[in-house]
Amino acid sequence: MQNHFTAVFEEVDNFWIGYVEELPGANTQGETLEETRENLKDALVMVLEANRELTEQAMAGKKVVKEEIIVGVQ
Repeated sequence: MQNHFTAVFEEVDNFWIGYVEELPGANTQGETLEETRENLKDALVMVLEANRELTEQAMAGKKVVKEEIIVGVQ
């Protein structure tokens, strides 16, 4: 399954910053736009993995239902 997010890039002085509009905490910077794009992909994966791990820890020992949810955002 593919997830689609909105990456925002801003040039600041001699470097770039990037962040994911829909996911606070997924942000990075780089010397070039391409470097920042790649760094942001890594940051996004790390934030998603960390959130999943924290959720798994919080659910330990609890009766829960987990299921995939698909939404269409316009």
